[in-house]
Amino acid sequence: MTSESETTEKMTAALRKAGIRVTRQRIALLGVLAEATDHPDAVELHERAKAIEPSVSLATVYRTLSVLEEGGVVHRHAFEGGGARFETTHEEHHDHILDVDTGEVIEFQSDKIEQLQDEIARELGYEVVHHRLELYCRKKT
Repeated sequence: MTSESETTEKMTAALRKAGIRVTRQRIALLGVLAEATDHPDAVELHERAKAIEPSVSLATVYRTLSVLEEGGVVHRHAFEGGGARFETTHEEHHDHILDVDTGEVIEFQSDKIEQLQDEIARELGYEVVHHRLELYCRKKT
């Protein structure tokens, strides 16, 4: 797992590489992204960044997220039933469970699932190069 400061440095480098100025507003957004433990959408990120730097605009959030996604340092998730949600790429590979009643996103990692996916791909003559697994669930009552 990468530290928040290393994550922020990677995002800053991605912005500079894309020719985007690293302003106070963007620094606030990068800090919010680096410390997020959930999967916030752009509006949530905007609200959190504005609490740090009131001049952050929603347009800046969208533009910055787009550049960070293109730079491979932020993942955009388009979970069913909602808008895009974001997370940094500093985490090791994981999959997601989405609680269909609360909207909560739970990260999990399963060696069994990873091995089964590799086995299935291999049986069909393929090698897994990337995958994304989302389970839409409801808590048992």
